[in-house]
Amino acid sequence: MSDEQTKLGELRDRIDGIDQQIMDLICARARCAQEVAEVKMTYNPGQDVFFYRPEREAQVLRRVMEENPGPLSGEEMARLFREIMSACLALEKPMHIAFLGPAGTFTQAAALKHFGHSVVSVPLAAIDAVFREVESGAAHYGVVPVENSTEGMINHTLDMFMQSSLKICGEVQLRIHHHLLASAETREGEIRRIYSHQQSLAQCRQWLDANRYGIERVPVSSNAEAARRASEEPGTAAVAGDMAAELYGLEKLAGNIEDRPDNTTRFLIIGREEVGPSGHDKSSILVSMRNKPGALYQLLEPFHRHGISLTRIETRPSPSGTWAYVFYIDFEGHMDDPQVAKVLAEIDEEAVELKRLGSYPIGVL
Repeated sequence: MSDEQTKLGELRDRIDGIDQQIMDLICARARCAQEVAEVKMTYNPGQDVFFYRPEREAQVLRRVMEENPGPLSGEEMARLFREIMSACLALEKPMHIAFLGPAGTFTQAAALKHFGHSVVSVPLAAIDAVFREVESGAAHYGVVPVENSTEGMINHTLDMFMQSSLKICGEVQLRIHHHLLASAETREGEIRRIYSHQQSLAQCRQWLDANRYGIERVPVSSNAEAARRASEEPGTAAVAGDMAAELYGLEKLAGNIEDRPDNTTRFLIIGREEVGPSGHDKSSILVSMRNKPGALYQLLEPFHRHGISLTRIETRPSPSGTWAYVFYIDFEGHMDDPQVAKVLAEIDEEAVELKRLGSYPIGVL
């Protein structure tokens, strides 16, 4: 046996031993998670017990990223822990996560990125259906898109918060990569029609103009639907992501065709309960102000005076009357923070209505 074979054999024996230790520790963690579930059930008999704690999970993932010694990156290590926690949580009670479907959309990818792959993901046809599924208790949480870095806010999601009692429990940001996809039987020169969601077509407009000018572009309800059609209709292609390509067995004719390489979509996690402070949080509110001079100043000035940073402000028509508006505001901090509480108290005195949508950990992954 050569020196190389000897050294490789020793290293493989070490890896086998380390793998056994990893497995033993994961099993020990899983048993501890089961004990957590038993304690919660024992001390909360007959109550709707929430096993998933967003603030606790965010704290664990942040600690993993901060204390990771390498050589794996902090983000890669956190993703591994995310899946371990997902599997352990499923032992307590498998979670049903509603998302804007169908299967294979970027919203499903965001749901799996946030909750891990050990959840039951439930595709629904519309954003309001996701809200209803969570409100009814049929799903533990929902995942809906709220803004894209190139196309702006998703107004339907904002409008749903005006009528829903659900809380925002978390956020996740997903880098969006679009590919030109077709079935193995479709030759590139035969493509006469390209399907995709209208927003995806807009995000790839320059590339399509330069590389597929003259080919008909047909907007459909989702990128997954575009991929399904491309898999069934000869002479067609789809602009969609990796999940849709894998789901429908499509080949990649061109990759990463989005016009902006930093194209990112932010998704919100919606649920029925409030989330405690994690130490690095964001809050969202809806505010309807009286229609009078200086109303916007009165709304924003307390944030400046108390040193609270706004991250987003949007205006939406109010359902209560013509030319009345509601402000959707994201800001840093938790509503339990003393300074935030002072700001909200001041706003509440001047506002027609102040709706607290929730405080939640700033996205870790």
